[in-house]
This record gives sequence, C-alpha cells and structure tokens, in this order.
Amino acid sequence: MGCGKHKSREKVLSEDFTFIGSANGIFFVSLQNFRGCDPMSGVLCASVYNIRKVRARASWQRDGQAEKNDDAMKTKEEIVGNWLCRYTKMPLENFGEQILLTNFNNYVDLFCQLKGVEPVGFGANMRAATADGVTMINFGIGSPNAALIMDLLSAVKPKACLFLGKCGGISDKTQLGDYILPLAGIRGEGTSNDYFPPEVPALPAFMLQRAVSTAMRDSGLDYWTGTVYTTNRRVWEHDERFKQYLLDTRAMAVDMETATLFSCGFYNHIPTGALLLVSDNPMVPEGIKTEESDNKVTANFAEAHVRIGIEAMRLIAGERKTVRHLKYDW
Repeated sequence: MGCGKHKSREKVLSEDFTFIGSANGIFFVSLQNFRGCDPMSGVLCASVYNIRKVRARASWQRDGQAEKNDDAMKTKEEIVGNWLCRYTKMPLENFGEQILLTNFNNYVDLFCQLKGVEPVGFGANMRAATADGVTMINFGIGSPNAALIMDLLSAVKPKACLFLGKCGGISDKTQLGDYILPLAGIRGEGTSNDYFPPEVPALPAFMLQRAVSTAMRDSGLDYWTGTVYTTNRRVWEHDERFKQYLLDTRAMAVDMETATLFSCGFYNHIPTGALLLVSDNPMVPEGIKTEESDNKVTANFAEAHVRIGIEAMRLIAGERKTVRHLKYDW
C-alpha cells in the first residue's frame, strides 16, 4: 500500500504524519520523515506509534465527513420525494390530486390523447402525464413495483388513487372485455407482508369504488364484483395444483398488483381503488393470453377503460362522490 496510491485521500496531521485512512479502529499514517519506515510503502500502523496522538489530530477529519453527510437523505419523506421525481422525471408540483395507475404505456398515450395534452416521452422509468388535476402513471408490472409506487406517492399525498389494470378471469362467468370492480384483494404475493401482518385484509376505499360504479353506470356498462387473488408468480398457467388452489379461493380473477396496492395505499394513507379489465381466461389452455388475443382486447376495450377512470376522477374532484370521509387512526 504505497503512499502515492492514496495521495488524493491524504490529510496532513503534522509535519511528520499524513493520515491515510482507518480500518477496524486502527489508523494508518504515512511517516514521511521516519527513517525506519519501508521506503517502498511509507506506511506504518498508527497503533504502534502513538495512537492517541494520531487519533486526536485526526478527529477533525471525522467532523469534516459529518459536514459532507448533511445533504444525505435520512427520512422516508426525503427519499420518496426525491425518488418520485427520479422515476417519473416529473417535479412534485406537477402531480395532480387524483392519480390513475396502469401497467401499460398505451394507457398513458390514451390518457394524453383523451385529455388533449402533449404525449410524454420514454425517458422515465415510470411514464407519467398530468391533465386537469389528474396524473396517470405507468408504474410497471408486479407487486414490488406496486408497493414502490404507493410509497413514492406518499410524497404528494393524493386524494384518490385508482388502478386501471388487466386481470385473468378465474370464474367461468367472466369473459374477455368484462370489468371487475374488486371488493377485496387476497394477499398471495408476499410483498404486502412487509407492511401488515398476513391476517389484515386488503380492501379498497369504498367511496372510490362507488365513484367508479357511478361512472360505469353513467357509461351504460356492467361489471362484476368480487375478490381478486394477487400473486407474485407470473408463469403458472401450466400448474394444475395452483389452478385448483385459485378455484378454492373462489376469487373472481387473478393479477399481480391489486392486493398490494390496496394494502400499501392504506399503509401510506392514500385512498386506493381498482377497476380491472379481464384480458384472458388462463384456467383453460385455449384462454391463455397470447400477443394476438391481448392486442384484440386492447383495441376493443382499453380506451373505454381509460375513459371510465378519467370520469371517476372527475366525479371525485367535483365532489359528486367523495372519499373525504375516510379516516386513518394513526
């Protein structure tokens, strides 16, 4: 360990000592005027040579390091505020009070088209656009991303957050293009266990779901209600044992985000709901999603799905339906 190798990190302690660093409570110094030092390394363990003197004279370096850490993020509020901007490339002040969440870029494009705003680029990890007090965000796929976006949204404290997602129908009643308004989520994903014990149910904000129901009724559309099973597992359609387990739960549908969003929304004091579009019937081989079938569902139903979400947010903003009654007791 040559002195030259550490030149940029050296702090002069005296005319004889140059502090290099420390490890395991031991200080290392360069003794430039010490004849007994190996001329190739110029380094001596300070514990052998007056450790108290070196520690006292090096204390100023620790003080300087503390000053450098003054700008470090230490609280959840600091972290989520910074990261929400980092993931979306959008300043906090540009977020609306109502949030629409999705997994799909074309939903963000449809939102921009329907609201008459400039399409957003693809430079952000989570594409986001705002219009008339409503922000739509594509947060990605899966329960870890669902938990992440709810944590990040705590930085802006939205009044309502609605998930417009797709799901697989479990019940033989559901058909492609049907809507499901979940009454609860079954927490089969595991991610939400970091927020609540397993016995705590994953529930949506009732009045938010009621606003969605009103928007559906006003649009002349029908929907199913029931529970949605949320899993972390993406490829399971071949597993007959897992499919029988899903049938045993009597859930209407299966997805990878809903229960996590409900749980983490509640944890972060964000009223959260969901409206799901049945995009496949994975309980039978011929119903498993393909690129062709998914494109057909998107072409036929995605725009209406986004319109309903926008209308539900409009009802809430206009106070025809409100979620203000929701109270959190901690």
